[in-house]
Amino acid sequence: MTSTSLHIPLLPDVTIEPIVRLALEEDLGRAGDITSDAVIAPDAVMATLVRTRQAGVPAGYDAARLTLRLVDPDLVWETLAPEGRIVAAGTSLARISGPARSMLTAERVVLNFLGPLSGVASMTRRFVDLVGDRKARIVCTRKTSPGQRALQKRAVRLGGGVNHRFGLDDAILIKDNHIAAAGGVSNALRRANAAVGHLRAIEIEVDTLDQLKEALPFAPHAILLDNMSTDMLREAVRITDGRCRLEASGGVTESTVRGIAETGVDYISVGALTHSAPALDLGLDED
Repeated sequence: MTSTSLHIPLLPDVTIEPIVRLALEEDLGRAGDITSDAVIAPDAVMATLVRTRQAGVPAGYDAARLTLRLVDPDLVWETLAPEGRIVAAGTSLARISGPARSMLTAERVVLNFLGPLSGVASMTRRFVDLVGDRKARIVCTRKTSPGQRALQKRAVRLGGGVNHRFGLDDAILIKDNHIAAAGGVSNALRRANAAVGHLRAIEIEVDTLDQLKEALPFAPHAILLDNMSTDMLREAVRITDGRCRLEASGGVTESTVRGIAETGVDYISVGALTHSAPALDLGLDED
């Protein structure tokens, strides 16, 4: 797969500063880094390398750099390997130089952002590669760590995936409980169409092919096919016949994603990308 990482901009500081500050406040506590203050000379400087200990796709540079800047503006981050491209174990991602006390104070928070976010990007890339030449796009969900949604969703993009909605306010997604409370698929879609303008996307989740047939005349932007077998997904694609985008969802794994993609659906949403991706093993080593 050709990487598009160079076209994915860094998140603005104003977007991620609250979560970075929270992470630093949590680590620094009431008295700061008493270990570094006790054992490191005030004028000591050092240089370190952020290095991978396993292969993967790096992500999270924006949060790492902001962490350094908030701890000490004299800390310098130099990127050595770009985000969004598969790197081998032992790759140096960045060089950090500056005051030793400040660097050691920032170390854990920097790695706490880089490791998990690189894990998200790495898992996403595995799913994308498994889909291969099929048209289906790998999509993340709102199953994100509190406060880190923007960072995790950017990591998904760095891994080659695409983003679903960011929150409850940017698209209508009618799920099974909405349908139950509204009195059925038709009632829910009729009300949704009446409530929003032409720029607001509407997607509805269906569990059966009968619900799919009921939804299609309302021309939703997309229909989410929840926990359907591959045979049902294939039939849903046939029934829909290009009239609506179809998203497969529910229990998607690395062993099942290729078969799901081969049914002809347009999107495959994977909650595990952001709620279960193992962190990429990284370390900060002396240069």
